[in-house]
Amino acid sequence: MLDAAKTNFKRVTLELGGKSPSIVLPDADLSLAIPGVANAIFFNAGQVCIAGSRLYVHRSIHDEVVEGVAAYAKGMKLGHGLAPDSQMGPLVSQRQAERVEGFLQRARNEGATMLTGGERFGDAGTFVSPTVVTDVKPHFEIVQEEVFGPVVVAQAYDDIEEVVAAANDSQYGLAASVWTESLSSAHRMASDIRAGTVWINCHAMYDASLPIGGVRQSGWGRDSGKQALDNYLEWKTVCAVV
Repeated sequence: MLDAAKTNFKRVTLELGGKSPSIVLPDADLSLAIPGVANAIFFNAGQVCIAGSRLYVHRSIHDEVVEGVAAYAKGMKLGHGLAPDSQMGPLVSQRQAERVEGFLQRARNEGATMLTGGERFGDAGTFVSPTVVTDVKPHFEIVQEEVFGPVVVAQAYDDIEEVVAAANDSQYGLAASVWTESLSSAHRMASDIRAGTVWINCHAMYDASLPIGGVRQSGWGRDSGKQALDNYLEWKTVCAVV
């Protein structure tokens, strides 16, 4: 597409991938945060550009939250995507399932731990079990690269400055979510996190009036909202001496 566009300066809008962080502060309502961050990654088997695939939890509540997300993952019913009782369907293709398996195996080779999941599910289809990965370092491939599957990487942090730096340590900048009861902390972090969208105590909440898009390798331009109109407008400046 870009090659075709550059021959005649055709303008394009790119909404690309992401490695979106979900950040749980120590004062978060865990009855809301645990299922919230779980659904942020396991919705549509993680095949969502805004999936919350990096989970950062304050050290004081890290084990409780991560174990809660793992329990949520273990309790999910996998099945046909159109079955009423299915909570998570398959990956889109055999190729993608194998790609996700490759990420998981390389993560093990680097020293990561699969708290739950980490393998294919069932004897048929392209299901991958919802997976929670721990014992990682920031440079690990599975922390930095978009897996596009039901895989969340959990890490502990000690203070807001540390977690904001970790959230921004990515080539992507599509979305993020912050889970806290402190409005001041939420707005401070929303300002400091480099992402096109930051949700507070929710994830993947959109409306047609809200612009959608990212920064850095997550693309440029915006869909939805009045900002999307700029993709189709030519601005003209007229100056006159009268």
